[in-house]
Amino acid sequence: MSLGLLWLGLTMLGALHTQAQDSKEKLIPAPPLLRVPLQPDFQDDQFQGKWYVVGLAGNAVSKEEQGQFTMYTTTYELKDHSYNVTSTLLRNGKCDYWIRTFVLTSQPGQFALGNINRYPGIQSYTVRVVTTNYNQFAIVFFKKVSENKEYFKTTLYGRTKELPPELKENFIRFAKSLGLTEDHIIYPVPIDQCIDD
Repeated sequence: MSLGLLWLGLTMLGALHTQAQDSKEKLIPAPPLLRVPLQPDFQDDQFQGKWYVVGLAGNAVSKEEQGQFTMYTTTYELKDHSYNVTSTLLRNGKCDYWIRTFVLTSQPGQFALGNINRYPGIQSYTVRVVTTNYNQFAIVFFKKVSENKEYFKTTLYGRTKELPPELKENFIRFAKSLGLTEDHIIYPVPIDQCIDD
């Protein structure tokens, strides 16, 4: 009898665990790219340089991460109609660098991940510059299809670590227009380590 109850308990626990995993996997659907604005007359040479990630929103981002998420930078270096992109972040007390290539598509301001075969599981990866004034801020949209799941995020870039409130409000409006909620929007904690080198 007690062995039967133990098995029943373990079975129910497994069912609850599976249900909890399934609820985590329910992602807000990514919008079609046609619904995501694209910076008119995009100037790739003016966009290059270092950007601080001031805001971040996405269907796999949660407000619970807010306090643990530190600011990082992404630097775009133009090379033959593509960007060498380096993100610099503080991880486990050390500076970490993530380097990739964004290749220009037929639409100026839209890019695809270069050498996609080097990233197991990623089926497609699209980057779109939504809006920018080049010298102060940019809002960039990213869409990744990995193992048949669509992930998307948008970042608020700043040439400095602080941006005026109206730019943050524009970013929030844009994130919500994609179907995201306040719970999917975070502001990384500004730091000096690694990102000011």
